[in-house]
Amino acid sequence: MWAKLGFFAIALWPRFVAADVASLSGLSWTLRNANGSIIVPAKIPSQSHLDLLEAGIITEPLLGINDFTQRWIVNDNWTYTADLAPLTQNLSADTRALLVFYGIDTIANITVAGHPVAWVSNQFQQYVYDVTDFIVAPVRNDTNITVALESAYLYGLNVTSRPDAELSPTGDFEYAGIRQYIRKTQSDFGWDWGPAFVPSGIFKPAYLVTLTPDAGSSNGTNCANDPEPAAHPLLASGSSIFIEETSLEISKVGQTPISTPNQTADWLVNVTLGVRSVVGSDFPTLTIAIPELNLTSGPLSVGSIPVATNATTFVTANLTIPDGVPERWFPHNLGTPKLYNFTITLALSNSSVVSFTTRSGFRTVQLVQTPYSEEEIAARGITPGDQWHFEVNGMAFYTLGTNIIPFDPFYARMTSAQVRWVLESAVKSGQNMLRVWGGGIYQPSDELTGGYDFYSACDELGIFAWSELIFSDALYPINDWLLTSIDPEVRQNVRRINRHPSNAQWAGGNEIEGIVISINQTLANGTHYLNEFQTLFGEYLHDIVEDEESSVAYTDCSTTSGVLSLDPYEIRYNNKTPGFIYGNGERYNYDASQAFNYSTYPVSRFMNEFGFHSLPSFFSWEEVLESPDDFSFNSTVVASRDHHPPAGSLAFPNPNAPQGQGQMTTAVELWLPTPNTTDSNQTFAQWCWSTQVFQSLNMVSEIAFYRRGAGQGENNLGALVWQLNDIWQGASWSAIEYSGRWKVLQYGMANIFEPVVIYPFWTPENQTLEVLVTSDRWDVVNGTAQLTWYDWSGNELNTSTTPFSVPSLNNSLILQAQGFDNILPEGKDAADVWMLLNLTAEADNRTVTHEQYFTPVSLASVNLVDPAINVTAGPNLTFTLSAQGGVAPFTWLDHPAGTVGFFADNATGLPLNGFFLIPGIDRTVQFIPNTQLSKVADPDPAEFVVRSLWNNTHL
Repeated sequence: MWAKLGFFAIALWPRFVAADVASLSGLSWTLRNANGSIIVPAKIPSQSHLDLLEAGIITEPLLGINDFTQRWIVNDNWTYTADLAPLTQNLSADTRALLVFYGIDTIANITVAGHPVAWVSNQFQQYVYDVTDFIVAPVRNDTNITVALESAYLYGLNVTSRPDAELSPTGDFEYAGIRQYIRKTQSDFGWDWGPAFVPSGIFKPAYLVTLTPDAGSSNGTNCANDPEPAAHPLLASGSSIFIEETSLEISKVGQTPISTPNQTADWLVNVTLGVRSVVGSDFPTLTIAIPELNLTSGPLSVGSIPVATNATTFVTANLTIPDGVPERWFPHNLGTPKLYNFTITLALSNSSVVSFTTRSGFRTVQLVQTPYSEEEIAARGITPGDQWHFEVNGMAFYTLGTNIIPFDPFYARMTSAQVRWVLESAVKSGQNMLRVWGGGIYQPSDELTGGYDFYSACDELGIFAWSELIFSDALYPINDWLLTSIDPEVRQNVRRINRHPSNAQWAGGNEIEGIVISINQTLANGTHYLNEFQTLFGEYLHDIVEDEESSVAYTDCSTTSGVLSLDPYEIRYNNKTPGFIYGNGERYNYDASQAFNYSTYPVSRFMNEFGFHSLPSFFSWEEVLESPDDFSFNSTVVASRDHHPPAGSLAFPNPNAPQGQGQMTTAVELWLPTPNTTDSNQTFAQWCWSTQVFQSLNMVSEIAFYRRGAGQGENNLGALVWQLNDIWQGASWSAIEYSGRWKVLQYGMANIFEPVVIYPFWTPENQTLEVLVTSDRWDVVNGTAQLTWYDWSGNELNTSTTPFSVPSLNNSLILQAQGFDNILPEGKDAADVWMLLNLTAEADNRTVTHEQYFTPVSLASVNLVDPAINVTAGPNLTFTLSAQGGVAPFTWLDHPAGTVGFFADNATGLPLNGFFLIPGIDRTVQFIPNTQLSKVADPDPAEFVVRSLWNNTHL
């Protein structure tokens, strides 16, 4: 669904963004393969697959087994060409023309007017070239711009065939063993949750910016008497100055990435601009203003700006603001994400002035990694070791969230609306942090330069973004050529992201520290790889990041053992004291029999990855399956889209898929009624849904355990589930499907991420039940818990209420009992009863509620009763569900194909789906559509589908 929306959005790019800033999207582009057998119209931003799709050469890449049948595109070279004359034919003699690319994917030769301009090889860099001399002296009257892209796969094979090429001793995904040498989205080469299309193209916006020394405001300059600053630095460019880069960073005076910010110190606003200019100035000034606060720095002297269009000049200025003047930015679940407009004005002279507005917020965020003091250990019962948690504005908080992967295999077709839906879904489910996974891409800040908006939306919505450099699950070689490419990549992205208060930290990459520790222990030359890791992640990248920012921490890796020292920066590696806790952790255990065994859950300060895979819904499969025979759990096409474990090669279908399929099968068979009905489509739909139910049960159990850890010796203060979004329709760890449809896990997280939760911790080995209330509030929370036993017919057997008081970031014990004789209602069998857990509390000056469920045996073994669910449709897509028979565990509503949205409790407005429906206790939910993304504007209530676990075995 998103594919077509995103692609056609490309056509909306304006030809002229400003008088002196022309979008190259307005040109007439063609795409050509290496031998010229394919020549089709093209667009930018785009990628070759998308233009071939638009031209009818290929079908939608995500259909069927196109990830296999379209590999021929990867093996070819593709060239984009357009006539530049419409933008250059009226250039005056003293005008300079700058060619600006905000992203090229990836290996390309750029020519203008027949002249070679540059060879580029880094998807994550922006490129600027003065092409004036080429335009005015074309070769054989050539007025074209050409971007000739080399296959990243073939390039990788060439590079790694060199005798001096160092290969990583690690496993890989599909296009194996080459990605470490290519500065490109690593998952483009395949991952265990997605396809390997290895796309190429001009995938981000591109512009021609013209600069003229004597131009006036009519040519686009914001002169001193202009009433309004531009809405973006790019739009302020033109006339005589191009603003190539912008960094706005807010910190506390004296703050560094490793220091504890002084919360009463003045705020320090640092603005750095990278400019190219055709007008020089020995005494330029920079003015920083915040109109809402009626604050201005006045003109601040900055370094001289030479006449230079082939190099960037950086100028910097600072403004200090007393601590109490601005309101602080908080994540949405802890306060208000307050943002301010900043007006930045650069003046070279009275007649050469550029001014623009950008948004940011005042906050401090610290990643605390120092050891716990002996006093804290003694007073709070904390297990010795290092801290590892985040503090916002000087206060520790519990981090609740997920991990973000690329939103689509083809970046160029994503839109802000699609991304914002994923971010809004995270907020609706109570998340306050998203980890931007280091195998994907640096997420953009705005549409004009990035194609869609990510970080600015995070700022506005109040959700932290844990940022990472793009290195993942491999050992990266150290050579001067690669380091030379990485340096500007990292600097440009750190500077750009500095202004976003949502940015919480920079990690050097994904999971590599653990890999290199293992390699060091198992290979004879392991020390070589450890030394290379230390050089790249412990020194080189660390120094670059800390050279460009002072407000957030740098860590060498997503999952890390922490540090021996922050100053100087020394990674701990395996230098650990037994019994102490260090760094953070992750968990992936595909033995479903251990899914709820707490002894297999890591005891960690912070969990940054944990997950279990599931299938997308029947609705998502309808988007890509092309034959009725494919609608089966282990059909060739369905199984081919399970890349867990990965093939490790181009073998198709994935020879290892039976392992991943088997893990989901075993999980469902162990913990839920095994889907089996006389309707093959219903059986397949129930299988897909049941894998999601198990996934949610497993993740909710882990989240509850880690949240409980805030009051245990580990003082756990973070749980980030793997993963939030999907990149296609296939087996994955996601909570939201590719179309934007919420899985069961998304609703499960909305429940267990509530600020105050009740949960039953059940240890079947010794039949011990502990019921705890956990709070992540900064204040003491008081309330009442209610525990009610029912049988599966819906009869209430007994109930009890218990008052509780939960300290800040802690938990309170409601019930502790051992043995079925002391737990179950008298005379009842474990397969015949279950418990409803409720709480009501006062928190954040409002009444909060929460509910959970406890089944003393697996749902695969309980004696369900036909619930005979009745659904009554009301106005505004409300639905009242009533169980006319027995209890319906995991009562679930599906919205029709072509709709995007979520179900909310009609009473509270909170997300609600996948609940236990009890006879006599009706539930009313409302479908809240996303009208911008839904194809069906007015869905028929009759097309909404209800199901429960009863339907696994009954029509």
